[in-house]
This record gives sequence, structure tokens and C-alpha cells, in this order.
Amino acid sequence: MLCGGSLMDEHKELLLELANAKMPFGKYGGYYLIDLPESYVLWFRDKGFPSGRLGEMMENLLVIKENGLEKILRPLQTRRY
Repeated sequence: MLCGGSLMDEHKELLLELANAKMPFGKYGGYYLIDLPESYVLWFRDKGFPSGRLGEMMENLLVIKENGLEKILRPLQTRRY
């Protein structure tokens, strides 16, 4: 049994982080990860995701984009258009 909903809290924190993370370099440097074109994220998958936290977030982002679930991240963004 989970104690205090820690697993849910962890997932919420990961989704919040992903919704508000920006690409730190490259053609789309400064863009929110959620706004990256799927083709760009697929290119990284084929060439190799960056190491560390950014690569982990991009892998998760690809799963979200491939399944059309970007809408779950949009309400979590702290910025507005």
C-alpha cells in the first residue's frame, strides 16, 4: 500500500516539471518541451536523447505526444498564451 499518496505526488511533480520545462539548446532552444514538434522529438529518439533529466523528460514527452495526450499537460503550465 502506498503511504500518503507519495506515488501520485511524484507523478504530479513529474507532469508539472514536464509541462513547464524548456528546451535549453538547438533549433528550438527556449521553447517549452510540450511545444516541440513531434518530428523533432522523434529525431532525438533516433539519434539518442540527451543524457540526464532532459533526456528522461523528452522520452516521456514522446509517449505523451504519440498518444495525443498533450492536453493533460497544458492546464499544468504556469504560463498563458
